[in-house]
Amino acid sequence: MTFSLIARCPRTGQIGAAVTTSSIAVGSRCAFAAPGIGAVLTQHRTDPRLGPRGLDLLRSGCSAAETVAALVASTPEERWRQLAVLDAAGRTAHHHGARVKPERGAAHGPGVVAVGNILASAAVPEAMVAGFLAAEAAPLAERLLRALEAGEAAGGEHGEVTSASLLVMWREAFPYVDLRVDKAAAPLTGLRALWEEYAPLADGFVQRALAPDDAPVI
Repeated sequence: MTFSLIARCPRTGQIGAAVTTSSIAVGSRCAFAAPGIGAVLTQHRTDPRLGPRGLDLLRSGCSAAETVAALVASTPEERWRQLAVLDAAGRTAHHHGARVKPERGAAHGPGVVAVGNILASAAVPEAMVAGFLAAEAAPLAERLLRALEAGEAAGGEHGEVTSASLLVMWREAFPYVDLRVDKAAAPLTGLRALWEEYAPLADGFVQRALAPDDAPVI
């Protein structure tokens, strides 16, 4: 009961993920990303161990497709897992285990992949990718959020979503953006409000870490 995407911005090199679902705390379990390395989504009967394992495979030089293949081959319960991987070059791959419930689907575009399970419509991933690509001039976080909104407009999941998250990694080991909404009646509306408040502050929080003498008061 989840729809999500991972993507890379070719202008900035930012790598990010956005996800929403009907269960609590999706931001802590499904999306994993590292600057200059790539990103991994693990969902359905979620195994959060696959996120760090996938990032390690990417660090070792594996492509997105090789990373998915290695995760599937080394995961005894892969039939329950839905995976997506993006590598540093923007290549993408995904996996639907045999027991991932319908409607399930995936869609790929340049530097982006969207996946979902227990969807109201198989068109949701395609709508997410289209929403992402249509916002080409916007910052990566904004594009990811618009993609989630497009997925919801296309039917979303089979049921009401209650949690959502937005993650963007850039040059540092810590996230450039890491926003989460849990147990909300309209989590995407809440995530949109958080992002619009956070967006003008994001660079200042980075500056506080790198050059605190010159950092703005936030």
